[in-house]
Amino acid sequence: MATRVVATATVRAVKGRKLIPTRAALTLTPAAVHRIKSLLQDKPDVIGLKVGVRQRGCNGLSYTLDYASTKDKLDEEVVQDGVKVFIDKKAQLSLLGTEMDFVESKLSSEFVFNNPNIKGTCGCGESFSM
Repeated sequence: MATRVVATATVRAVKGRKLIPTRAALTLTPAAVHRIKSLLQDKPDVIGLKVGVRQRGCNGLSYTLDYASTKDKLDEEVVQDGVKVFIDKKAQLSLLGTEMDFVESKLSSEFVFNNPNIKGTCGCGESFSM
């Protein structure tokens, strides 16, 4: 099955932010929830989005976003405000305490991961290191 890229994502290191214990590994902002709902609106075979991580970019790692039609056995499931986000087992530790946002500007619209766990990002914000 070919991988379909759903959207682009930017990573931001969050300095000085303490990890706050939450029930979910990932929290979604209202803007992210709204965007995910609009992405899934006309796709009855898709049950949510899947967040993964792969080695790529100048800083080592990068997030991937794909449509999910099933939940894999070891995926972490985050349900918030009626949307489901599945976290691939390889990405679970790197996403703990992360906030997923959706940001629109005149030049771009993208998901942004505000992650307190990363040590550094590349200049464009697409890759990160732990």
